[in-house]
Amino acid sequence: MPSQSGNPASGDKAELRHSPLQAVHERLGATMTDFAGWLMPLRYGSETAEHNAVRSGAALFDLSHMGEIAVTGPGAAEALDYAVCGWPSQLAPGRARYTMLCAPDGGVLDDLVIYRQAPDRFLVVANATNTAVVLGELQRRCPGAVVQDETEVTGLIAIQGPNAPGILSRVTDLPLEGMRYYAGASGTVGGCPAWVARTGYTGEDGFEIYCAAGDAERVWTALSEAASRDGEAGTPALPAAGLAARDTLRLEAGMPLYGNELGPEMTPYEAGLGRVVRLDKPGDFVGRAALEERAAEGPRRTLIGLVARSRRVPRHGYAVLSGSAEVGVVTSGAPSPTLGTPIAMAYVATGATGPFGIDVRGTTEPADLTELPFYDRRKQR
Repeated sequence: MPSQSGNPASGDKAELRHSPLQAVHERLGATMTDFAGWLMPLRYGSETAEHNAVRSGAALFDLSHMGEIAVTGPGAAEALDYAVCGWPSQLAPGRARYTMLCAPDGGVLDDLVIYRQAPDRFLVVANATNTAVVLGELQRRCPGAVVQDETEVTGLIAIQGPNAPGILSRVTDLPLEGMRYYAGASGTVGGCPAWVARTGYTGEDGFEIYCAAGDAERVWTALSEAASRDGEAGTPALPAAGLAARDTLRLEAGMPLYGNELGPEMTPYEAGLGRVVRLDKPGDFVGRAALEERAAEGPRRTLIGLVARSRRVPRHGYAVLSGSAEVGVVTSGAPSPTLGTPIAMAYVATGATGPFGIDVRGTTEPADLTELPFYDRRKQR
């Protein structure tokens, strides 16, 4: 799904865009960071505690930095079929798909989630770092549709974790028990109109709530109050979680991050996501010829999972070794709070064999190859 992130960078906080939940973050004492041009919460206290809250209960995330782009009109479905490598016109209203916007050479410009909210209305959700790129490309590629950036007027809140359905059900008029994964519907949350989707970027069950920016704080408060009866004295039942916890959660779930596992120099096939490329759909789409060629020849690199044997943490950019030969590079790495050991995703040359090691500041640290994802909630319960 979209990485819902960009690499944090330093900058003048006065020039950054602010979430409609900025006042909430200030009251909660969040550590704020420049994130893709937005001032966003990195953590509120312990990022490990925030991570564990999602795995064991639930937590709230502010995702208002994500890009929301509406594609509407009678020609919207066919226009999107040409614009992306997926098949949006095959979506029924109320369903969603993960897909990618590719360049003519097949490289990934962004990974997206597309919701079909009505027969002639699609909501395209882009990564914060790429919203302007996605908007410009859709405007060029979809002349038969109306393409409008709705980011500034939209608040986006995620509630993630096994307790998410029970908490959200107390403040929404939607029947959540019948909502499938990658489905959504219009309803209310805390009395505010909202689009509620069963999607997320943590590897847990949960929902993403799209509302008017002016209603975001009211929705956040309603969710927090709905959970308060479950908490022990002095312990919030629904803590807030920041970007640091999101990153370790998505890494454990083997979900790609744009700028790490995905980028313009990679096609979906390298990332093991060839399933999102719908070569069986009729007509042309941007990147089709290049992607057909890559599908025929096979990926030149393979995305793998590695579990470190030592406590030293592999980081983005560290070399992956097979014996003394460098065969790849770490794309994402961090200590795994759930597994209790450092983990990493890495690209290696297709056909490279282990045993693998990771060059951690000049020392080769052994690492074991493992299947992705590192964590699968369906196998944990």
